[in-house]
Amino acid sequence: MKCPFCNAPDTQVVDSRVGEEGASVRRRRRCAACNKRFTTYETIELRLPQVVKQDGRRTEFSRDKLMTGFRRALHKRKVPTEKVDEAVERIIQNLLALGVREVPARRIGDMVMEELYKLDQVAYIRFASVYRAFQGIDDFRDVLQEVQQPDGGRSKA
Repeated sequence: MKCPFCNAPDTQVVDSRVGEEGASVRRRRRCAACNKRFTTYETIELRLPQVVKQDGRRTEFSRDKLMTGFRRALHKRKVPTEKVDEAVERIIQNLLALGVREVPARRIGDMVMEELYKLDQVAYIRFASVYRAFQGIDDFRDVLQEVQQPDGGRSKA
């Protein structure tokens, strides 16, 4: 770490302390050249991947957009807010775990579908109708049959 006073490249850590909630580290440093002391803070920077839309546009991931999708699908459904927050957090953790710089919007939509299926099947069908761009009653019938199957129509066999 360069000294902010004399720009010397050599500084020594004198003291380190974990910040509030363990999300940062506070370090007291001393410059080897000018002997002045200063404080630095080290924090985690998590970068979510960019979302690649179907038309090829790229946008920043938005937790708010994700929450809006859940809220619309769950409108007037009795699902606790904590469960929705947990589902959103699982999606974000899955995105971070992918370790990629870009992710197709379709993949995020699939993750939302999976979480909604576990939370509320009516919300799942609502979301599916928009996400899969249902064109008629047959599309609804297919999803209803999927939901009514014992394994949820999710077996890959």
